Amino acid sequence: MSTRPARTRVALALTALLGSAALATLPATTASAAGEKVAVQYRTSASGATADQSEPWFKVRNTGSTTVQLSQVKIRYYFKADSANASYRFACSWAVRGCAGITGTFGTLAHPTATADRYLEIGFTSAAGTLAPGADTGDMQLRFYQSNWQTLRQSDDYSFSGTQTAYADWTKVTAQVAGSTVWGTAPEGNDPTDPTDPTDPTDPPGGGQTLFDDFSYTTHTDPALSAHGWSVRSNSGGPGVPGATWDPSKVTFVNQSGNTVMNMETSTAGTGASTRHTEVLTQATKFKNGTYAARVKFSDAPKSGPDGDRIVQTFFTINDLKAPMADDYAEYDFEYLPNGGWGEPANILYTTSWETYNPDPWQAVNQHSESRTSFAGWHDLVVTIDNNAITYYVDGQHFGTHDAAYLPERPMSINFNQWLIDLNGQTSTTPRAYDQQVDYVLHVKDQVLTPAQVSAKISALRSAGTSFVDEVPAS
Repeated sequence: MSTRPARTRVALALTALLGSAALATLPATTASAAGEKVAVQYRTSASGATADQSEPWFKVRNTGSTTVQLSQVKIRYYFKADSANASYRFACSWAVRGCAGITGTFGTLAHPTATADRYLEIGFTSAAGTLAPGADTGDMQLRFYQSNWQTLRQSDDYSFSGTQTAYADWTKVTAQVAGSTVWGTAPEGNDPTDPTDPTDPTDPPGGGQTLFDDFSYTTHTDPALSAHGWSVRSNSGGPGVPGATWDPSKVTFVNQSGNTVMNMETSTAGTGASTRHTEVLTQATKFKNGTYAARVKFSDAPKSGPDGDRIVQTFFTINDLKAPMADDYAEYDFEYLPNGGWGEPANILYTTSWETYNPDPWQAVNQHSESRTSFAGWHDLVVTIDNNAITYYVDGQHFGTHDAAYLPERPMSINFNQWLIDLNGQTSTTPRAYDQQVDYVLHVKDQVLTPAQVSAKISALRSAGTSFVDEVPAS
């Protein structure tokens, strides 16, 4: 983790464009035996004949007389592949009901037409809940793109309309409830109930080796902690307050309702000599592309003493800077500043992807996203890295996507730390202490998982009684 004085960051705008058209009363083409009916409205925010990514946005409404379980609803958007070997990836940018409850998979049509030989099927997990009669899902801002990020042509896609920039009924997508088609018309000869050849580009061949640890240890001296590949930092140096100590004894393991979590305490009495920072990191530098996830508890206030210190609470991956501005450096951060810092007056969460930097004189090459609000409490943090982009999620919601220019060239370590930027935020000499806690960490090599897939994997590991596994080969 490099020291960061006040700096210029390249902002990634994260504005969500909401559809303004109200849902009208929607007809349905077919009714299921149980009277369950849904209708689909569509719009696009990428209206050009070609685009970097296609952006079909949907709202689903229950037009029937009984409550609909969204987990039984499937929507299909039909399109023409840009080449026979093209592969695609799905992403949810934002949704009223949360992206964690939405899935996207691709399939091949049994009977290709001039405007469709593939489809994107949108589904829902149980987390999406139900739709009462007359209710709708609200905005679902979805997108898909070629795995190699080549420009795609959408003007020849069956379900696409470049003029549909406000929500309206759209029968060129189909919807099923419990396997019965209740909305829309598929390309000729391709009723959704016909057998198809499903594919799932979010599960690429290869990779999949997993690191998982739920931090079920006793103390920082527990032999299993080191045996499982972790190092508790004790060496001096940055980042943070000059003269501070990185204190292994401040890393403890506490029981919360039968679950052990790692507690990292940072404390100070207003001087460098009295300041204690904490850091836990993997001994191995072997992690590169794939999915990283952790459940972390951030704190807005100290557990004791006066508030106001410019503290940084983190989860990140990093490798070493071999020389100032070296282009093979990499770092991907979640950094929460509950009391501001780096020119910010109050709480802010950053996600930052680093290409390189020069410590003196300070020069940085990075891209970041930010949210200026409180993130006190437990949060599920996910970052995915493939050959095209770095994507960050917080609590299942898309937080930011950073460009291919910031992809890693070398493997990295996985780190958690908590430290003070300086002592200017709180000048008191009264002792105070802050806690950051970690429930688990997960890495899946070379596979991009959605937040929902991460949650399912964690649940499966814990249900199997797995507290630690490391299958990731040495780099």
